[in-house]
Amino acid sequence: MLTKAEQTAEFIVQTVAPIFNKNGYAATSLSDITKATGLTKGAIYGNFKNKEELAIAAFRMTEKNMLKRIADHQSLSDSPIEQLFLVTDFYKNYYNYTQEIGGCPVINMSIDSKHQNDVLFQYVQFSINKIQNNLSRLIDAGKESGEIKLDIDSMKYAKRLYSMITGAIFMTHTMEDNSYLIDTMDQIDRMIQTQLKQ
Repeated sequence: MLTKAEQTAEFIVQTVAPIFNKNGYAATSLSDITKATGLTKGAIYGNFKNKEELAIAAFRMTEKNMLKRIADHQSLSDSPIEQLFLVTDFYKNYYNYTQEIGGCPVINMSIDSKHQNDVLFQYVQFSINKIQNNLSRLIDAGKESGEIKLDIDSMKYAKRLYSMITGAIFMTHTMEDNSYLIDTMDQIDRMIQTQLKQ
């Protein structure tokens, strides 16, 4: 069971995570945080050393929730190649999900932190590596199960697939048009079918 202090810290993170995700690190002020939580400055900084520490906690929570959704969707099949198709299926509905949380946390934080906060930017890079490694592991598992061609460079394809996914997410949010994601996921499905599948 969480202590009262831990409950307060969790409440703060859950409340401000969408604000950081939508507004960005620099544009989220302490007054935004106190207004949203209904807590004083002292209560905020009694739980977090500074705004950076709170922003990191908020990003990690948002990222964790996102990765859990992907993992849950992947788990609908035990087949590695089917799990790759489930990844693209997840991203076909990603725009609706990210509308609820203020946009894609990886893209938002990447753009926001690149030239402003090296520590936050490193967390974004770590997150991207996790996603790419997951895709690479799926491809490796598909090779082992005989579903994916053995001569496929797993990490090269993982990077290619995730680059296409993030490009489509960026265009979908920028143009407010989900067809970018739908079309790109269909294209990735064709790549999996024609280039990866054994």
